[in-house]
Amino acid sequence: MLTQNQVLHGDCTQILRTLPSNSVDLVVTDPPYFVRYRDRAGRSIANDDDPASILGAFTDVYRALKPNTFCVSFYGWNSVAAFFEAWEAAGFKPVGHIVWYKGYSSRRGILNARHEQAYVLAKGHPQKPARPLDDVQPWEYSGNVVHPTEKAVSVLKPLIRAFSQPNALVLDPFAGSGSTLVSAALADRNYLGVELDGKYVEHARRRLAGVARAKVRHSA
Repeated sequence: MLTQNQVLHGDCTQILRTLPSNSVDLVVTDPPYFVRYRDRAGRSIANDDDPASILGAFTDVYRALKPNTFCVSFYGWNSVAAFFEAWEAAGFKPVGHIVWYKGYSSRRGILNARHEQAYVLAKGHPQKPARPLDDVQPWEYSGNVVHPTEKAVSVLKPLIRAFSQPNALVLDPFAGSGSTLVSAALADRNYLGVELDGKYVEHARRRLAGVARAKVRHSA
């Protein structure tokens, strides 16, 4: 039986191989961007130095997805060629692109970095959402209190609602502190997360336990 509503601790390139084919309804994920990122507190991201070490996971992401479904993947613009090579090798077709405008600069270089971005990828020919999202979305800063690149639930929940139905299974193979999984739970979807770093696994599990308790109180 497929594991649901859990956060699995381990390397997604290995764990994804154990998932049944055609079993997942949607993938929303935020892999490393391969920029050797380090925040102001000195925190870094595991496997953020070698695309070959993890992008092969998209082959099993594609296999695990049901026919005619979506994968939404954030990416780093400087490694877009490596991402596209992995996505296309897996079988995905790009069908949309979303930009989130930040009201602040997260990095300064040749340009001020004021946006995040993700590609909407298709397996097969999924139906268009009943209410398509705008391809420019508002951003909310999470504060990155627990994880150095943590996404806010308000950023992720619209993706889950647009590209899946209630009770669907949402997979995040790079789960981090669990924001995608929390967003899925709050949107009445099932979830499955995989995360390499044990401290983030435990934090994600605590967050999800809090969501479950809140739902029980609300329904009582």
